[in-house]
Amino acid sequence: MIDINLPTDFNTNLLMLFRYLHFVGGVTWLGLLYFFNLVNTPFMKGLDPATRGKILPSLMSRSLWWFRWGSVLTVLTGLAYWGSVVASDARSGGASSGGPMGTFFAIWTVAWALMYACQIPGRGVLDKWPVLAVIYTVIVGVASWLFLRLNNHGWESNRLLAIGIGGGMGWVMMLNVWGVIWRAQKKIIKWTADNAANGSPMPDKAKYLARQTFLTSRANFVLSFPMLFLMGAASHYPMFGK
Repeated sequence: MIDINLPTDFNTNLLMLFRYLHFVGGVTWLGLLYFFNLVNTPFMKGLDPATRGKILPSLMSRSLWWFRWGSVLTVLTGLAYWGSVVASDARSGGASSGGPMGTFFAIWTVAWALMYACQIPGRGVLDKWPVLAVIYTVIVGVASWLFLRLNNHGWESNRLLAIGIGGGMGWVMMLNVWGVIWRAQKKIIKWTADNAANGSPMPDKAKYLARQTFLTSRANFVLSFPMLFLMGAASHYPMFGK
């Protein structure tokens, strides 16, 4: 017989549950993100308006439900697990968890707000993906540097710092899902369904919102790669801390 001994203490099992749900939510969320960017967007462009009007409302309503709630499950369980890491490091260093947690939410929420502000005009150079890519890279780079700079007391572990940056990108991505993508897509879905059923014309704003959604989704797609690297680096690739 193989000797199997499952942990019995509550905290170990709770943290494992958080990690497991984090993985499940992440696979669901990022799987749909890659589907939208690599498959669905180019596929929809090749359809005639009548066919697209029949397919888009049903497909996007269902997939965006899993997409947005997958993002919530991923981020909340990730924060719960990271909070335990922060608390453990803080106890070892005789410090408080407030610094890393506070700087995380402040820095990455401001980073998201700056990125969103660049999309609002929707015209000129700010409507070009390469220009936005440069701006977003600078914003994320500065946010990452600032998080490391403000959490450099010697007791912060590689796990705390790597997840603090990678998870920060995840926080930005979730805000993009709910604050930009879903807010715009639910209007586009309604207008498309009305157009297919009743022949109602698409509002002029539909094109602007579709472009904004595309750029935001593409930003999330690109951000997912450094985010996943930093999640793996947290336990397997020591980069930060002393």
